[in-house]
Amino acid sequence: MNPKELRSKSAAELSDELLKLRKEQFSLRMQRATGQTVKPTDFSRVRKNVARLKTIAREQQLAAGSASGGDRKSGSNEKRK
Repeated sequence: MNPKELRSKSAAELSDELLKLRKEQFSLRMQRATGQTVKPTDFSRVRKNVARLKTIAREQQLAAGSASGGDRKSGSNEKRK
């Protein structure tokens, strides 16, 4: 799964993909817990894909927010007394 493919998907498709990856992650954990042979690289592959997907979903969310005129939360950069 590369970022170019993910960026072309809608928010609903990204959430479906995230759900699929979370289920795969759970399945891998269960296989390891029951003593089945699991490749250690599968854990890191799924974890990195989840992070990649969440990053792109956040980019799209921020892009949609800035397009509609919604900036960051007000006061987030103000100094506190």
